[in-house]
Amino acid sequence: MDCHIGSQLTETSPFIDAAGKVLALVDALAAEGIHLEHLDLGGGLGIRYNDETPPAIGDYIAAILAALRGRSEKLILEPGRVLVGNAGVLLTRVEYLKHGEEKNFAVVDAAMNDLMRPALYDAYHDILPVKREKHAMQRYEVVGPICETGDFIGHARDLQIAPQSLLAVLSAGAYGMSMSSNYNTRPRAAEVIVDGGVVHLVRERETLAQLYAGENLIS
Repeated sequence: MDCHIGSQLTETSPFIDAAGKVLALVDALAAEGIHLEHLDLGGGLGIRYNDETPPAIGDYIAAILAALRGRSEKLILEPGRVLVGNAGVLLTRVEYLKHGEEKNFAVVDAAMNDLMRPALYDAYHDILPVKREKHAMQRYEVVGPICETGDFIGHARDLQIAPQSLLAVLSAGAYGMSMSSNYNTRPRAAEVIVDGGVVHLVRERETLAQLYAGENLIS
């Protein structure tokens, strides 16, 4: 029996409520002679993007185990984002700064195809300079180079940056590459794992030639 009630949940009570409903169904099936061997209660435990306060993993597990006390089924969980979300960042470089009367724009080389969550969900990802630089603090719309209204990484961010500044978009480990695309013929970024002082290239940067490789000319 499997269930998944959503993601980015910041309380344990929805998980416990869902477990109760699943167990009631499991018991009803058992009464009909259908005995299930495993329970998959999904995932969905939230992480901190900005000011969220999700429960600790230990508290989440303790609540689940308490709800399943005395059960014989094998328990499966799919924690997903809580393991990898804040383990990854998207690195992007400032290409241009455009200052206006009402808003300032920082145009970066990452775009909505690289990190879809802000455009798709209006999701918040913290954005920080990789190095501290002595520039004036100003408020920016951090946007990509794709000509789309939704091509933004962050709204109204106070940053001390200049052209060529390197920025880290935080909490990109869960839904960065997995939701990325080649929209507007943009090759996807490289993926790198940093293990202490050792850097591993785990996915090479795509090339335009690779994007065209499956296409044929009409003769």
